[in-house]
Amino acid sequence: MEHGSFTDNSAATFSLTDEDHTLANSVRFTLNQDPRVTFCGYSIPHPSEARVNIRVQTTGDPASEVLKDACQDLMLMCRHVRSTFDKAVEDFKASNAVKAMKIDSNDSSDSEESE
Repeated sequence: MEHGSFTDNSAATFSLTDEDHTLANSVRFTLNQDPRVTFCGYSIPHPSEARVNIRVQTTGDPASEVLKDACQDLMLMCRHVRSTFDKAVEDFKASNAVKAMKIDSNDSSDSEESE
């Protein structure tokens, strides 16, 4: 839900339900990297509510567009982190480190039953 002025679309507050500090702080960080943003902050109205309010003020661009761009940038960052992690896991499994540690990468329950 968006709360803002009909005459000035460069500032708005967005209310996200079923979210907490995890997403709000990530979006805030991403928004603050955008040079079009003059102010960005978030608040949680009450600890028992699963809702976050994100306030965005821009240099003139529509706040909703800047928020969409920030969310897309955040998704790209998450994809990069995930692919980097997956590649590191594959590289580790392919290395001799797994064999040297005597770790069965297929099923660890077999080794527990045989002991």
